[in-house]
Amino acid sequence: MFNNFLRTNKFAMWFLTVIRIYLGVAWMKAGWGKITGGFDAGGYLTGAIAKSTGENPTVQGWWGVFLENVALPGVDVFNILVPYGEFLVGIGLILGTFTTFAALMGLVMNAAFLFSGTVSTNAQMLLLEVLIIAAAANAGKIGLDYYVLPYLRGLFNKRKAVIKTETPAGKPQLKVNHSA
Repeated sequence: MFNNFLRTNKFAMWFLTVIRIYLGVAWMKAGWGKITGGFDAGGYLTGAIAKSTGENPTVQGWWGVFLENVALPGVDVFNILVPYGEFLVGIGLILGTFTTFAALMGLVMNAAFLFSGTVSTNAQMLLLEVLIIAAAANAGKIGLDYYVLPYLRGLFNKRKAVIKTETPAGKPQLKVNHSA
């Protein structure tokens, strides 16, 4: 029932637009600050790895292993992915373009930050992103998704008409008409 409300209600559409833009601005500002400020995730990753050991670890051991063996050796890739990912998620949410995908990518980043021991606004943002994802297309109706999604549906869901024809031997054959 609540999911139907999120997906179809006009009040929900407007409310989700406000949430979407709020999140978009937060993501865009965070990403732009990293792009223009010389971002380096190495110290952050090292700190998160340190939090995964000791008497009272605040980072799960399995996540610390991932950070130590994948993220830290690939820090140069993360130094590009994180700031540009944050910025693009922000742009997508503000403009309402590929809204569900942008919210999903924001959710993935917020979850990674939470797993790494950074609480800040990540939990709040994650919950708001869940609402946007659950609302699907309704969250982007007041945005470019209003135009983009029908266009993409038209490209990928062209109806194929099936026409019965007869072969020279008189046997029925199905022929797919791609122009319909």
